[in-house]
Amino acid sequence: MVTTAWLGAAAVGLTLGLLGSGGAILTVPILVYLVGHGEKSAIAESLAIVASIAAVGALRAAAQGRVDVRNAALLAFPGVVGTIVGVTLSRFIPGAVQLALLAVLMLAASAMMLKGQHRSTVSAPAQHAAPPTSVGPVSHWSSRPWGVAAQGVGLGMVTGLVGVGGGFLIVPVLVLIRRLPMPTAVGTSLAVIAFNSAFGFLKHLTPTMAPATTGEAVAIDWGVVGTFSVVGIAGSLAGGAIAGRIHQHILKRAFAVFLILMAGYILVRQAPIVLQAPTAAAPQAGRNLP
Repeated sequence: MVTTAWLGAAAVGLTLGLLGSGGAILTVPILVYLVGHGEKSAIAESLAIVASIAAVGALRAAAQGRVDVRNAALLAFPGVVGTIVGVTLSRFIPGAVQLALLAVLMLAASAMMLKGQHRSTVSAPAQHAAPPTSVGPVSHWSSRPWGVAAQGVGLGMVTGLVGVGGGFLIVPVLVLIRRLPMPTAVGTSLAVIAFNSAFGFLKHLTPTMAPATTGEAVAIDWGVVGTFSVVGIAGSLAGGAIAGRIHQHILKRAFAVFLILMAGYILVRQAPIVLQAPTAAAPQAGRNLP
């Protein structure tokens, strides 16, 4: 079980390094189903793990000049507000429902990845991929700075609610709306993810964040957080080193199919719990931490 969990942590980092997004969405299911943590603990721990991996990736990208500070701030600062709101709302949502929402988000992410494959005719490696051009008109509202900031709030709420970085949502905003080159969009996305996830985790640590659905404080297994962060960072660096040698469209298609399978598994596991009475949906799926 421990070895399997470590492999899962490496997969999270490797996917982030290869694709620049998407890997963090696997962290919560790995913590719940492979490590055995409850949903709410897994979501809080995921934010710490994702923040650590993304921060290292962002620092590396910044050293290479691939972080647009202005656009990062435009999404990150409003995103913190959204993240805090999302974490606060999560107190009143059973963990089983949060995991089901994550599965729906996985399906949305896979649909976006597969749709992007049809739109793009570029088959270059990830490091040299160009932004898609046949994306249709961008709305006037969404292209304005305050429109992007509003999207940052929404992205932050997703981070706070289900414990994912949201890179698969941030990168399209930066590429299609802010018109950043793909390598810069990926580096900037990592900076936004690190910022939002760190604040979300800190919000979980506040004394007032005992889940309203259970009346118990969110327990954090610091050993698991540290191990996953170190293994995930190593996987991310390895992924970044080999990303230029693997075609992006092959990676995204394979990852999208995997997300669909994972989402189906989560929904099958969580649907009976979610459909029960509200009082029965509160207990966590995994073990409770001491």
